[in-house]
Amino acid sequence: MEKKDYFVHETAVVDDGCTIGKGTKIWHFSHIMSGSRIGNDCNIGQNVVVSPEVVLGNNVKVQNNVSIYTGVVCGDDVFLGPSCVFTNVINPRSAVNRKDSFLKTMVGEGASIGANATIVCGNNIGKYAFVGAGAVVTKDVPPYALVVGNPARQTGWISENGQRLEFDTEGMASCPETGEKYYFDGNSVRKI
Repeated sequence: MEKKDYFVHETAVVDDGCTIGKGTKIWHFSHIMSGSRIGNDCNIGQNVVVSPEVVLGNNVKVQNNVSIYTGVVCGDDVFLGPSCVFTNVINPRSAVNRKDSFLKTMVGEGASIGANATIVCGNNIGKYAFVGAGAVVTKDVPPYALVVGNPARQTGWISENGQRLEFDTEGMASCPETGEKYYFDGNSVRKI
């Protein structure tokens, strides 16, 4: 019997044809479906569904009761909060098969999605963006943006460490936790 370099709880189901990286942990009652790819050092919580063709980068943290459907690609260091949901069809109907209509959703490196948030398919989450708990994302979220509400609306900018950024009149801000500097050009934020 081949020794695996990742952990799967005895109640989890991992279909044949998955790629699972070294050091990853898959917990109780989760289902990893054929064709999905999970990176190194990920943590997949309880009762999680990872559908075919989903890609999770390295060090992705998936909390309990999360549904990640076909079309979702997450970069490295993404956090998916408890019970958040991704969709993959805009106009689902039980009697109509729309598997050829799945839309892609990209979640950028370091982004966080809060508990019970819903990400409507075809909308991308920029790197280090922060989607607040319960938000419903219906349009793209820029890198470093903080969005909340239903529908989600931007209320500010956030650092790579998850701290709110307050920009001065010259467009400069520092992360209050790390001191790292950020620049706002009137449209977007970048770390300097």
